[in-house]
Amino acid sequence: MKRDTLLLLRPGFDDPAYPGQRFYCWHCALVEGVLASFPELSAGLDVHRIAWPRPRSKAIELAGEANQSLPLLILADGATSEHQTGLHEGRAFVSDKDGILATLSERHGFPDPHP
Repeated sequence: MKRDTLLLLRPGFDDPAYPGQRFYCWHCALVEGVLASFPELSAGLDVHRIAWPRPRSKAIELAGEANQSLPLLILADGATSEHQTGLHEGRAFVSDKDGILATLSERHGFPDPHP
C-alpha cells in the first residue's frame, strides 16, 4: 500500500440483536465529520466504507481477523506512528478513535482536536 487506508462502517446498519432499529458507529461518524471538514486533506487517504456484519474482509485483509473493529487506520507500507496499536504482516495500524485522529494530524496535516 502506498497510501494510508481508513476503514469506516457504512452508516445506517441493522443489528439483529436490536430488531427494527438502525444504527451508526459514533466513532466512525466523528472521523467522517473530520474528513468532511477538510476535504483537501482527506484526498490524501484511501477511505473505504464497509458493511457492519462480520466477517469484514477488507479489515481482515489489511489488519488480520482479530482486528475487525472500526474505525481502523492502516498505515502505508513501511510507515509507523507513535499512535499505532498493532502490526499485521509488517503493516502498522491504529485502532482507536483518538489515536486515529492524532495520526491524521501527525501524518496528513489535519488540525488537532481542541483540548
